[in-house]
Amino acid sequence: MSDLLYSEEEEALRAAVRDLLTDHCDAASVLARIETDAPHDLSLWKALADGMGLAGLLVPEDRGGQGATHREAAVVLEELGRAVAPVPYLTSAVVATEALLACADGDDLLADLASGRRIGALAVGLHKAPGAAFATVRADGGALHGELAGIADAAVADVLLVPADDSGLYAVTADAVTVVPQTSLDLTRPLARVTLDGAPGRRLGDAGPAVRRALRAGAGLLASEQLGVAEWALTETVRYLKDRKQFNRPVGGFQALKHRLAQVWLETVSLRAAARAAADALATGEDTDVTVAVAQAYAAPVAVRATEEAVQLHGGIGMTWEHPAHLHLKRAKADSIALGTAGAHREALAGPAELPAP
Repeated sequence: MSDLLYSEEEEALRAAVRDLLTDHCDAASVLARIETDAPHDLSLWKALADGMGLAGLLVPEDRGGQGATHREAAVVLEELGRAVAPVPYLTSAVVATEALLACADGDDLLADLASGRRIGALAVGLHKAPGAAFATVRADGGALHGELAGIADAAVADVLLVPADDSGLYAVTADAVTVVPQTSLDLTRPLARVTLDGAPGRRLGDAGPAVRRALRAGAGLLASEQLGVAEWALTETVRYLKDRKQFNRPVGGFQALKHRLAQVWLETVSLRAAARAAADALATGEDTDVTVAVAQAYAAPVAVRATEEAVQLHGGIGMTWEHPAHLHLKRAKADSIALGTAGAHREALAGPAELPAP
């Protein structure tokens, strides 16, 4: 395993992304956006994908991308998680891109996704873990028929990568399908039901390996997003408890609250190690399945605990709609079942680690 500390380049990337999000993705604008029928911030996405070239980090330069690694993509996701940014980075620049990288055909689509000209979405339910069985549609002479549910960011996708019952993965343009929004806990990453009624599809490659690769990369890098969510919760809660006074002293001075924050800090720094290890494993190909499963088995409860503590320790203001704590809590809860639950990843880990469940 290589050095898991952040390099100078990665810290510079973080600073650039954070500056952009500070200017264009403040909590008030995110709250205002999710109250509309168009929660995605496509102008922010254009700035990230086109202006900064971040959509192509995982794509080799000779295939139209930036030729970076999962480590750099992880840094971006940490910052997007910290801001709960309503952009399709995980779904398009990671999951859909990884699926295309595993296909023999589709380099034109890959270049479009890498440049930000188009947004892609893998038509597999967001709850599916790497290696789990997934729903398919019926392929009939190049026309696809069926319905798929729980597809994240389908509402803004220009192209959907659809697995079919002939084991193929097909590219289908968004105007050939019907997308119906589903009720989502996390309003910054909406889910939708996709219906295909004879939609024309272009076969790109085999669905099985492509979907597995895509979900594994998504799960591994999701841990970095969860890290960003947890770090925001910890940082903002500490700041609030230093300012809030009771009995003429800062609330953060009470020992019981110090203990709670110390526990969140310990869990968050441990999550950073697990998330960095997962990103590095994806970049190097070393012990990838085990390292990703470890990260996801640990990440969900940590992010949920940190955000729950943020809501509680902010007191009455933390319970209001106007305060962004609920956005982070909802993202943490939604992420806890995205790309496999912690329990599913522990079960997947049991075999390779030779630790069978009792």
